[in-house]
Amino acid sequence: MPLGLQVGGPVGDRGSGPVSGTAPDGRGGPHAFVADLTAPLLDEADHHHLARVLRLRDGDAMTLGDGRGAWRSARFRLDPGMGPEAAGEVVEVAAPERPVTVAFSLIKGGRPELVVQKLTELGVDQILPLAAERSVVRWDDTKAVANLGRFRRVAREAAMQSRRVHLPEVLALGEPADVADGPAVALAESGGEPLGAPGAGPVDVVLVGPEGGWTDDELAGRRTVGLGSTVLRAETAAIAAGTLLVALRDGRLTAQS
Repeated sequence: MPLGLQVGGPVGDRGSGPVSGTAPDGRGGPHAFVADLTAPLLDEADHHHLARVLRLRDGDAMTLGDGRGAWRSARFRLDPGMGPEAAGEVVEVAAPERPVTVAFSLIKGGRPELVVQKLTELGVDQILPLAAERSVVRWDDTKAVANLGRFRRVAREAAMQSRRVHLPEVLALGEPADVADGPAVALAESGGEPLGAPGAGPVDVVLVGPEGGWTDDELAGRRTVGLGSTVLRAETAAIAAGTLLVALRDGRLTAQS
């Protein structure tokens, strides 16, 4: 599909065979990402956060991940020139068999960062900012580069806070026409079939429109899903879509007749 969007296949699959473990549960200390789990070295900002904000001391427990599904326990070192000391075997965690994606239309202020943060915490695999026809916010090329960089930093920080071992993919800016095709792709719209309705077929990708709603051209011939009985703000709708998609994918929510 366009824009690197994946439907129905694993994200971050390392091809390493059977599942050997689960993600850290938070009891092993804070979580950080490193480029190499065999010779881990924290970047400057992460080390500063752990030492100055979380107040870790030499030997405190933490976990390290590579962002692609592998992680291990470690011991923090206060000296920024020394990487954490590995204190456990590398654990492999399988990527979801069916990745889920939320695409949301550009909105004002700091609300997009909130959406990216919460979708990451919830476990959404791919996040796609959209330029819909009625989007108030518009990005030129310079803004697109800067904003995507910021979104990806927000996603990384949220993934560390939520102990994710697979970093979500924040995709480049797209348009609804680029992605709104295929039976597992739906537009969020009042009056649409409830997401997860029995017999409706699975949905892996939900597109959330701007405050002004979708145009008739954007809706034409496309599957729609409802996110509840009330009209939601754009950022609330995106977070609600992520909540439902992840819960359905993980079997924590089942379709009810």
